[in-house]
Amino acid sequence: MMEVTYLGHSGFLLEMEHIYCLFDYYKGGFPKWNPDKKMVIFVSHAHYDHFGKEIFRLREVFPEICYVLSSDIDPTEYSHVGFSPCSDIISMGPNEEKEIFGIKVRTLRSNDQGVAYLLRCGDRTIYHAGDLNWWHWEEESEMFNKMIRRTYQSEINKLQREKIDIAFVPVDPRLGEQYCWGIDCFMKRTDTKHVFPMHFWGNYDVFDRLMLEKCTGTYKDRIMRIEREGQTFLIKE
Repeated sequence: MMEVTYLGHSGFLLEMEHIYCLFDYYKGGFPKWNPDKKMVIFVSHAHYDHFGKEIFRLREVFPEICYVLSSDIDPTEYSHVGFSPCSDIISMGPNEEKEIFGIKVRTLRSNDQGVAYLLRCGDRTIYHAGDLNWWHWEEESEMFNKMIRRTYQSEINKLQREKIDIAFVPVDPRLGEQYCWGIDCFMKRTDTKHVFPMHFWGNYDVFDRLMLEKCTGTYKDRIMRIEREGQTFLIKE
């Protein structure tokens, strides 16, 4: 059993038997913690809506904690006072692999800023896209949008052989009719059991739109419908 709590925007808390994984937190209330568990905090990039500095207060809660920051963030600014520089911080750039508290972490290159994360926790696989998405903006040039499409598809193709249990993928309403291109490409090119749309700026109507899209017909039963901040989902395996 895994428990997923939606904290807001692209922020999620994943709780497993012995460990928490916190992704891209910048707002929202935390649940009651079990400080006996380990904590790994992932930040995909430095944009304000993915990187709340409050995460460093969790050092006061968890004796065993690790921060995984994308390489566009300077880790020396957030080192623990009294510790050796960055002793609880790991910096990861694109296409790197590290093991943290028994979790195998792999990064993909974002076509915006920073990285996306792929985690292997025993026989479970978790994906958090950060800002890796099919960002098709009508006001941009054809050349720009073609580059975004190619880079996005190239990165998602790296996941085609993965069996992903939980994925967190952007569906940004600011993209207009193209808001679902990224999640559609992801779901049709990966073997994903549960997908959590994110980065929808508090516009929960996006879930109604997704249910009506013709393209989601083959996987709409795997889309997890979020209705409020603090909502918790129990994922049975």
